[in-house]
Amino acid sequence: MKINNPAANTIGNNYHYELNDIQNKLLKCINENPGIRYRELLRSTCLSNGVLTYHLKILEEMRRISTLRQKKATRYYSIAIPIEELRIIAHLRIRIERAIIIFILEHDLCTFDEIVEYSKKAPSTISWYLRRLCEDRVISIHYGEYQLYTIVDRKLVNQILYKYNETFTDKLVNNFIDMADNL
Repeated sequence: MKINNPAANTIGNNYHYELNDIQNKLLKCINENPGIRYRELLRSTCLSNGVLTYHLKILEEMRRISTLRQKKATRYYSIAIPIEELRIIAHLRIRIERAIIIFILEHDLCTFDEIVEYSKKAPSTISWYLRRLCEDRVISIHYGEYQLYTIVDRKLVNQILYKYNETFTDKLVNNFIDMADNL
């Protein structure tokens, strides 16, 4: 996972440039939907692919947005969101990961079997999501008689859950994914 948080960079051009209507529209959309993906921005702004790419690049160069680039998706954030929150928000925008995180929060320590039973997903699917969450240090594993999963920073995750509720777009995308999984 590569995070580009311009607020953390001290080197670079300092732009004094007034934003145009498109850039203001993009900033508003990104601020209202932290962690929004490129395709979601395309749909919600009705911009063409090239126009969106062009203006996102300008906003990045101007250090007006942060980006989190992962293997399959790039997510866009307000520059005001701290780096430690970016990776957590990305996981909370995915329904099954959000459900896993909330389940572990509610139970403090959970076994793999408890998470599988709760989620009603295949063990291989849950294993894949848990691995992603562990890699990004959202959850950790405690080894003993059983592998027990817990949230690394409970206070921060609770704050983020409270601050950033699931958006309507997230619900639509997650419903579509659920339908595809059931086919």
